[in-house]
Amino acid sequence: MKARRRCIVSASALLLGACALGPDYMRPELPVPQQYRSQTDAVATSLGDDDWRTVYTEPALQSLVESALLANLDLRIAAARVEQARAQLGSAGLRQLPGLAAEGGVERGQSSEYARAAGQPRIGESGTLRLSLAWELDFWGRLRRLSEAARADWLASAQAERAVRVSLVANVATAYYSLCALDERVNAARSSTQTREAFLKLTRAQFQRGVVSGLDVASAEAQLAAAQVSIEDLSRQYEQTENALAVLLAQNPQPLPRGTCAAPQSAPAGLPSTLMERRPDLLQAEQALVAANARVGAAKAALFPTLSLTGAFGALSTDVSELLTGPAETWSVGVGLLQPLLDADRSAYQLDLAQARKREALLLYEKTVRTALREVADALVAQRRNADVLSAQQAQVDALQRAEDIAQARYRAGYSSYFDVINADRDLFAAKQARAQAWLGAQLAIVDLYRALGGGWDAAVADGPP
Repeated sequence: MKARRRCIVSASALLLGACALGPDYMRPELPVPQQYRSQTDAVATSLGDDDWRTVYTEPALQSLVESALLANLDLRIAAARVEQARAQLGSAGLRQLPGLAAEGGVERGQSSEYARAAGQPRIGESGTLRLSLAWELDFWGRLRRLSEAARADWLASAQAERAVRVSLVANVATAYYSLCALDERVNAARSSTQTREAFLKLTRAQFQRGVVSGLDVASAEAQLAAAQVSIEDLSRQYEQTENALAVLLAQNPQPLPRGTCAAPQSAPAGLPSTLMERRPDLLQAEQALVAANARVGAAKAALFPTLSLTGAFGALSTDVSELLTGPAETWSVGVGLLQPLLDADRSAYQLDLAQARKREALLLYEKTVRTALREVADALVAQRRNADVLSAQQAQVDALQRAEDIAQARYRAGYSSYFDVINADRDLFAAKQARAQAWLGAQLAIVDLYRALGGGWDAAVADGPP
């Protein structure tokens, strides 16, 4: 027993004093700009730091987002993958601990006359009871590197879940504001339809009195049909958008409640340096790089011999009744060394593979960072330009509304032809449609900026897994 204890203590000291092979992870240095392109100010305050409830203030939209966060299938799939990665991390950690096994058995059999010792019965029983221990001494750090990689995989899966959450919030808001814009476009089409119906009725009456020709009647009928076609097409788009929103809520296609739609607001972007710590897809890509770096160390350690500590304690007796007595006791302890010879080339290739995968992970991380910076810059320029477009589009609608009012008054007084009224109504209808599209573009610019900045998760899960 004393000899076994000395062996265990010596092996433990050797294990604790060893260092893991392979490079320790260091975040790569990437040229991150001081501020985003198209950024008018470089203040540290960022829209991405705000909770989604303060960004999307409409009660109906908040209710839809909350329902989606609870039921969305993609988010639940991502959560299941986090649990898978957590289980793999636990399994990797256990490989660093000693393995303990117990076995026992009772056997009854007949011995050969030629093999039986003197005085030994021909038919007898034997029993075994054994407790064995096996412990790979992680001298080169292979198991520690594998555990480090498993932890990085777990953290990456948690960030992937957050990325799904961020995208989900943005997708629900996008669908909601798209419905708002379609509502306005349908209302504009219906208003134009009512105007054109009234003018068609008036034109037919004038045709019967001989004031206008049949060409005027046909033109009025064509304009009315065009407005009706627009209503049907916009209604189709509205219902399909509603169906897409229902899928995000993990519901069957159905009408969904809606309320008011807030006006677009400008928002600060913050500093690019903070994006590295907030945006989940960047953190996910970095954890993938951490895992690849750790697996390089594990592959290097696989080139060296494996040291293992084994021990066993038990009892062996040819008489089951004496199995637990002192004379039946057995024990053993040993240290094993395993160095594959014919497999050395394979281990070298595994190291090459791990290093290549690390280079790939590094390039993917850099690509993700540059893509994130581009998305923020795109959202900023869209926010500024779409706001200007919306303002100009509103001015156009106001001017064309006055023009239509004048054209109607002149037509009723007989000072202008019906074609002036048709042209004014057509131009106003097109301007209203464009204004709705401009409003949607300005609103979606805020949604895209918030998503690009990494905003959209709950504060309760913002700190990540422990």
